Formats: sequence, C-alpha cells, structure tokens
Amino acid sequence: MATALGPSLRDLALLRRVRDRIDRDFAQALNVEALAQSIHVSSGHLSRQFRLAYGESVYSYLMTRRIERAMALLRRGEHTVTEVCFEVGGSSLGTFSTRFTELVGVSPSLYKRDHARDTEGIPSCIAKQVTRPIRNREAVAAGKV
Repeated sequence: MATALGPSLRDLALLRRVRDRIDRDFAQALNVEALAQSIHVSSGHLSRQFRLAYGESVYSYLMTRRIERAMALLRRGEHTVTEVCFEVGGSSLGTFSTRFTELVGVSPSLYKRDHARDTEGIPSCIAKQVTRPIRNREAVAAGKV
C-alpha cells in the first residue's frame, strides 16, 4: 500500500502499466474506472496514486497524449480538424477544440494553419520533445507565455 511519502513500489509498477496502456490505447474509449479495474484497484485509489506519482490526473495525462498526437497529425496537414479529433479518440469536436486550445494556446485550426511542416527534417524523437504540449499554467510558471 501507499505510504505518506507516496506510492509503494508495487503501486508504481501498477501505475506504470496504466500509463503504458494510456500511451498505447489513447484513441480508445478509456476511463478511470476501466483503467482501475484492469489493475484491480478502486478508481479513487488509482486517481490519488496517479496524481502523487505523476503530478497530474489520469484524465489530464490521457488528454495530453491525445493532444500530442493531434498536434502531429495537424502538422502533417492531411486531415481536417474533425477527422483528427475522432482519430485521437475524441467524441466531441467542441470538447476536443476546447481542450486543445487550453493545452496548446491556439485552436486546432490555427495550429494546423500556422505550424504545418514545423518539424520537417527533424528526427521524430526530437520533434516529439520540442512539440510536446505544455499546459498554459505550466507555460506561465516557466515564463514562456
């Protein structure tokens, strides 16, 4: 079980499984209850331990993965914003656009228009690092906005 200092090693291994599943299956219909069931813990326990271990909620982490993939697809310019929304697991264009704008700072359509081909010629491992979405509050705290 978790201690006052944070998750136990067993919990960290289980949390890593959850994170790996989110990274792999981000476009699937995932929710905290299903993820918690997959590691045989309650959704409340998963939520608390995930936040302790990674500094953000399960939902926030999932949305970051989805937006990160959406950014890559929009930069390629081959899909509409609506197509990208559904390809990354979004079920509502409005919610997707709102979350995208909150995380990236511009709407998906503006991002597509202004950032097409930004990573052309850059190795994908580097492009992924430099284009990773940063929450607005994090950007403000870092003095980037």
